[in-house]
This record gives sequence, C-alpha cells and structure tokens, in this order.
Amino acid sequence: MCSRGDANTADAAAARRVTGLRYNMRLLIALALPCLFSLAEANSKAITTSLTTKWFSAPLLLEASEFLAEDSQEKFWSFVEATQNIGSSDHHDTDHSYYDAVLEAAFRFLSPLQQNLLKFCLSLRSYSASIQAFQQIAVDEPPPEGCKSFLSVHGKQTCDLDTLESLLLTAADRPKPLLFKGDHRYPSSNPESPVVILYSEIGHEEFSNIHHQLISKSNEGKINYVFRHYISNPSKEPVYLSGYGVELAIKSTEYKAKDDTQELR
Repeated sequence: MCSRGDANTADAAAARRVTGLRYNMRLLIALALPCLFSLAEANSKAITTSLTTKWFSAPLLLEASEFLAEDSQEKFWSFVEATQNIGSSDHHDTDHSYYDAVLEAAFRFLSPLQQNLLKFCLSLRSYSASIQAFQQIAVDEPPPEGCKSFLSVHGKQTCDLDTLESLLLTAADRPKPLLFKGDHRYPSSNPESPVVILYSEIGHEEFSNIHHQLISKSNEGKINYVFRHYISNPSKEPVYLSGYGVELAIKSTEYKAKDDTQELR
C-alpha cells in the first residue's frame, strides 16, 4: 500500500504534467494563430463599399447651426452672432482647426450631453440634407448672377441693398412668399410687414454686413426678416453616409448537363 506521502507526491507530479500540457497547448495555439490569420488574409476577397448622397458636402458651421435651431431659434441666432467672423474651412490652417472653432462657438449654448450629441451628429452629417433643402429653395428663386448673397422681397430678388427700399415700397402689390417650418425668422420681426428673405452663408463678412442692416429694419418693425442658408460656391465633395449596411449576395451559376431521356421512357 502507498503511504499518504507517496500519494501526495504522485498528485503533485500529475498536476505538473497537466500544467505542462496546458502550457504547451497555449504555446502551440499562439504559434499557429499568425499562420491561420495569414492564410485567411491570403484567401480573403474583401469588398469595400461606401454610400454617398446625390448632394454635395455642406460646411460644418451650417450643420451645427441647424442642430442649435432644433433646440430653439434664440440659440440659433445667438450662434449666428458668435460665428460671424469664423469664415469657412479655407480660412483655417487645417480642417481640424475649423472643426474645433465650430465646436468652441456651439458649446457655449449647449449642455455637456448636448455637446457630445452635436459631435455625433456632425460625424454622421445628419443635417447635410437640411442645408441641401435650403440650397434647392435658393436655386429655385433663382439667385441673381454674380451674387454670393441675395435678398428676396415678395418674389423680387436683388443683391444690392440700395434697391431694398424700392422693393419694400412695392411689396404690397405682390403676394407674400410661402414660408416653411424650417425657416429662421428673426425674433423681433413684424409678421404684418413685408417679408425679406436673406439667402447667404453664415460666418462670412458679406453675410454679416447685410445681416446687421436687416436687423436694424426688423427692430424698427419695417420688415419680417427670414434667413435661409445659401452657398454660392458649393463643394464638389460628396457626403459619405454612415450607419448603413450593404449585403452582397452572389448566386452560383454552375450548370451540369444531364441526359434525362432514359428517365422519360
């Protein structure tokens, strides 16, 4: 009969063998995995897909303004005032510095939770379609030739502020334009006054000059000031959509010839 000491020694030896076996298996797996991955990569025929929109990319500044407008029109106009000199991405050293400038201006009016949501929406380009809708409305006006910004007074367009007064005097002879839910109406505007729609791109000096003159007339109750986004020289870069899955189904087209004459008899 074996003593208790011998039994303990045998158990310890068995445990060492099991431990050694496990270690060898782990080592074998660790050495084999790179080979398996190499074979998988060698035999892989991956297909990369991307989904783009029919419209072109809009500046992030405009998309951020639409995010704030969903919260309130007051925040939208405050953001417009805070970003009058921010310019476009061409006025910044890098796209990242432009992005940081947009976020810095927007974060003043947002809670920490809303700040994270804004960054998420900008990454998905969620409001690019809204900007495109305004762009299409502006094209249908249509814009006067050679104008980066323009005004529409009851169906009459101009980019010359000197002619605004004459258009306002005759505005009553023309029907008021149809306004949309997404339009940005200045808070002090008089609904009974002639409707003046400004088509321009926020963040630029030209917009700022016209904007302040329209604010002055709006505060005096002379006009109903409405703003719509308009990009005179839109980017040619498409919008890449995120969050969409694409499935590629390949059907086998192999055919085998079979003589079925014997089966018919």
